[in-house]
Amino acid sequence: MRRPRLLLRLNFLAAFALAVGGALTVGAVHRPQTQAPVQFPDTAAAKQFAAWLAAFNSGDRDTILHFFEKNMPDRVSHIDDTLDFRKQTGGFDFKQTVDSAATRFTGLVQEKASGRMARFEIEVEATEPHRILTLDLELVNQEAGPPPARVSESEAISALKAELEKQTAADAFSGAVLVSKNGKPIFSGAYGLADRAKKTPNTLDTKFRLGSMNKMFTATAVLQLVEAGKIQLDAPLGKYVVDYPNKEVAAKVTIHQLLTHTGGTGDFFGPEFDAHRMELHTLQDYVTLLGNRAPRFEPGSKFEYSNFGFILLGVVIERVSGQSYYEYVEEHVFKPAGMTATNSLPEDQAVGNRSVGYMKPEGGGDWTPNTNTLPYRGTSAGGGYSTVGDLLRFAAALTGHKLLNEHFTELLTTGKVATGPVAKYAYGFEDRTVDGVRSYGHGGGAPGMNGDLRIYPQSGYVIAVLANLDPPAATRISQFIGNRLPANR
Repeated sequence: MRRPRLLLRLNFLAAFALAVGGALTVGAVHRPQTQAPVQFPDTAAAKQFAAWLAAFNSGDRDTILHFFEKNMPDRVSHIDDTLDFRKQTGGFDFKQTVDSAATRFTGLVQEKASGRMARFEIEVEATEPHRILTLDLELVNQEAGPPPARVSESEAISALKAELEKQTAADAFSGAVLVSKNGKPIFSGAYGLADRAKKTPNTLDTKFRLGSMNKMFTATAVLQLVEAGKIQLDAPLGKYVVDYPNKEVAAKVTIHQLLTHTGGTGDFFGPEFDAHRMELHTLQDYVTLLGNRAPRFEPGSKFEYSNFGFILLGVVIERVSGQSYYEYVEEHVFKPAGMTATNSLPEDQAVGNRSVGYMKPEGGGDWTPNTNTLPYRGTSAGGGYSTVGDLLRFAAALTGHKLLNEHFTELLTTGKVATGPVAKYAYGFEDRTVDGVRSYGHGGGAPGMNGDLRIYPQSGYVIAVLANLDPPAATRISQFIGNRLPANR
């Protein structure tokens, strides 16, 4: 699952365990060279962004809270997440205007802590007080400085080895990496410790928690049932979950919208989840807790990452197949792909070779186990575990049409809803093209876990990285090698 730390509808998420997973967009945008202060345009949107930036950069709880109360009231409850995000980034410097209109403003900011660049877009109401409707931040280069040049395969792998040694020595990476070309591994390695107390090293067989990467398995399962004629993409949720509590969601939100995060079904993280974290044993338990909520916006009108939407897809799988979600994906996704080390067993069950996740506590300090943040078990939205080898097997089964036929594989992985200038969200996969190089996959991140799977259809490369540290431990490595490998076969 992509557990948010700052909920501003950010695509910056995967870099800081907001996504994730998810869905991190990376583009080739060079940092501006000018050192002179950049002026904001004289528009309502630009003024609101400048005000948000000043409040955020202050790092002061009362200042940020006051701004939220006046301009983004639905974010007041996420003040602690925002402060956490501020600590991680060190704030941002405004660098460049990209596009400016009265109610919409787009530009570039630079993260103070790392020098990385992010593209932002803000939209405000047309009338006073011009409250903020959406605010997106999208990482455009994981590495500080200009995007790297693509090099030969051997040079890229040599650079990857050096980077992994550097990041491991700095205690910024702990995990496993596998890179393949046309189905054959060309690099593999494990680094750091799976259990720091026991000094157990990570290996290629170590199981790491996936975060939102489970969404790929869920979406694949849904498309299998679509292919079998048991689910219709344009049908409403209520056709399959006839007793769903909120009638508006049941009648309006379609399977397509749930798969593309456009249904307005929101998240499940928050005070209610925290209060009932260990009581949520089944997908139906989540529906019982949160199913009365109305849509956050008119279904289909915009993209907003929704973990709860993928919980609902899991419930649909259960109702249509007659199996539990866990039984279905094990039988129809994991077994056909040869994935013997992937599952979502509850945290109170012993799982051999499963790593301990380590997170940095608020305010800094030593790595701490993330045990008290974990749900009872992984769900159709995320939180299971796997190995880098199993992720490569999943990629091979998918591209080899062992899970879906060619038509439905293409439907599953082809982007449908724009989430940034180089990325679209498909069905449980993010589809992005950077400098003419297309890849699809999904990331995952939460405290003490980070992972990324990228499939490059033009070149035949597949990159799988899993880490038992906070994001962007794995994402950074995945993008490092992905930015350097040759673009074509």
